[in-house]
Amino acid sequence: MPSLKNVLYFQTGLGVFANMFLLFFYTFIILVHRSKPMDLISCQLTFIHIVLVLTAGDIGLSEVFESLNIENDFKCKTTFYINRVMRGLSICITCLLSVFQAVTISPSTSLLANFKYKLKKHMIYAFFYLWTFNLSFSSRWLFYIGAFTNVSETNQMKVTKSCSLFPMNSIIRILILTVTTSRDVFLVGVMLTTSAYMVIILFRHQRQCKYLHSLSHLRASPEKKATVTILLLVVIFVVMYWVDFIISCTAVLLWMYHPVILTVQKFVMNAYPTITPLVQISSDNRIINMLTNLWSKCHKIF
Repeated sequence: MPSLKNVLYFQTGLGVFANMFLLFFYTFIILVHRSKPMDLISCQLTFIHIVLVLTAGDIGLSEVFESLNIENDFKCKTTFYINRVMRGLSICITCLLSVFQAVTISPSTSLLANFKYKLKKHMIYAFFYLWTFNLSFSSRWLFYIGAFTNVSETNQMKVTKSCSLFPMNSIIRILILTVTTSRDVFLVGVMLTTSAYMVIILFRHQRQCKYLHSLSHLRASPEKKATVTILLLVVIFVVMYWVDFIISCTAVLLWMYHPVILTVQKFVMNAYPTITPLVQISSDNRIINMLTNLWSKCHKIF
């Protein structure tokens, strides 16, 4: 158990550091340089992942609240609510990222090509809608989460060191599970559909390139590289999501959480926010060039 906790702490530190670096980079690009519409989506996703990692479990914001001697009930409701909002936003923004890239690389003759300029124009409205929807949708948890007291007497389900879910009517429990599952399945379905579409586009493009040029002259275009990166992120998200979903559904239906299972779930929940910035950093030529230039300057100085 202590080893699992240490892994979780290492994962949290790595996730926060990588996402902070990426957030500073995208903020600098958006404010100073000419940014791409995709940068705005990635910047949002990076910020969401920082907050998501910091509000997971008994680390991050929970420790900050504890040091400030804030009441346990307020601490539990705040951290759990923010975490659920960010989890919802993570799947929504990842879906938006997948859709936007599918539209971006679509041929000019396709139906999706008509939405290219419309998506750019209405992106801010999409962000506003997604934030409003998730802030309101997750507000139900404020009534069912609070400070942990005594499980044997109150039938609470402990979800962190000091927080637990309150008992709820079985009908309400199934209704919440159904609505949440329907939302997530729809968004994952959209991601998988757009991913399949992007794979078909890439396959067709590769066949055309092989026909027109020899393999030795082939170079991956920025669009192709971005598409491959997003496909990888979607695959990682879907795998981590379903593992987390199975654990969560089993726990809620059985109304029981084993401490080890809870720690494993926290690790799974943080896996996507931690892996995402590492994939983005390693695949973005602008970041690689910036780090290469910094390294060469530091090497000259020292």
